Amino acid sequence: MFEFTEDPTAEVAHRPWPLPGGPWIMAQRWNNLLFAHWPVKTESIRPLVPRSLMLDLHDNTAWVTITPFYLSHLRPRGIPAFPGVSEFPELNVRTYVNVGGKPGVYFFSLDAGSALAVEGARALFHLPYFRADMSVKTVTHEAIEYRSNRTHSSAPPATFSAAYHATGAVKPPAPGTVDHFLSERYCLYAIDSRQSVYRCEIHHRPWPLQPAEAEIADNTMAQAAGITLPEQSPHLTFARQLDVVVWPPTRITT
Repeated sequence: MFEFTEDPTAEVAHRPWPLPGGPWIMAQRWNNLLFAHWPVKTESIRPLVPRSLMLDLHDNTAWVTITPFYLSHLRPRGIPAFPGVSEFPELNVRTYVNVGGKPGVYFFSLDAGSALAVEGARALFHLPYFRADMSVKTVTHEAIEYRSNRTHSSAPPATFSAAYHATGAVKPPAPGTVDHFLSERYCLYAIDSRQSVYRCEIHHRPWPLQPAEAEIADNTMAQAAGITLPEQSPHLTFARQLDVVVWPPTRITT
């Protein structure tokens, strides 16, 4: 059974607000994660984000992020992780919002290589998860090859193919920097079929970010969500591993 070597909620000084009340309900580990960030015009994504969510901007600029990683050690609290069920690739497309003074993440899509995870997350967390045919290969200790082809029948087609690796030492992002703005977020927001807003809180240690390089050979993930990315190269960072705990989603009034 996967257990944390230390209490995952012991370090909280970096959080922008206190831990939520009640116990966390789920644990997971994010591995070999790439952040690929693009600045976008606010007016280009405002129509794509529910009006009940206020866009969160950095220097008056909105951002869209594509995040490939490998999820492992997924388990409910008190239950062991099961091989073959508790790990799979995941690929997210997201932007940044703020509701009630709590900055968080809004997902345009979350592709996963597990049909069970897709159905569970759609039902329990109101998130736009989609099934995909995905592969992740560690070429060397440093380099990752990642491929994804969405297979979800009711969703627009979307593909992603990239090779990426870290290029420097671990350095947690400093407050006030764009990396801190884009990564240090401790909740996500989701909308159900009735347009109700849900907040799901998470917790982890400060992001162990490293500078990164990537060769992105194929990327229609943002396009599938109706987003046109700028021509410029994305801002890239990498994280080797991060343990995360998750609380149940809570319906909020906006």
